Amino acid sequence: QVSDLLLPALRALGKLADVRPCIVIDTREQDPLPIRRLPFVRGTLQSGDYSVAGLEDLFAVERKSIPDLVSCCIGENRERLERELHRLRGFRFARLLVVGTRGEIERGEYRSRITPAAVLHSLAAWEVRYLPVVFAPNPDAAAELVESWAYWFAREQVQGTNDLLRANRTVDAEIVQVAE
Repeated sequence: QVSDLLLPALRALGKLADVRPCIVIDTREQDPLPIRRLPFVRGTLQSGDYSVAGLEDLFAVERKSIPDLVSCCIGENRERLERELHRLRGFRFARLLVVGTRGEIERGEYRSRITPAAVLHSLAAWEVRYLPVVFAPNPDAAAELVESWAYWFAREQVQGTNDLLRANRTVDAEIVQVAE
């Protein structure tokens, strides 16, 4: 039936003009980034450490400090992280955000016997297999990246909905003209 093909009503679409995206910070994130420009809430995320409210199945950022990252390059932690990164492949926007610099890894500024080359090779492999890897030198810069990505991703979602409505209005006008 034709009525089965109707899209759900977008009653609150006009209200989106005054809404800022809300960051969702996973409840398991022990030391959250200092989100300052957008509202945020704590919530349980299936994947990633940061998302956007209402877009949790589309947008995810997995955050790692240098020590966390290094510990994820070997053993069980590696397998767990790779499972997480594999899940993130299905997201429209996903990033592995490393808080620290590539230089810190190159100089071996961490507590582990794993070589800098092994850590960097793991990052390169993950980037090819799963998702982009982005470095931020400190938590403030990392928070700014998450906020920027969240804003622009949410904006694109709203823009897509607006495009759908505009196209539908144009088609409706053309149908009326043909009918006359």
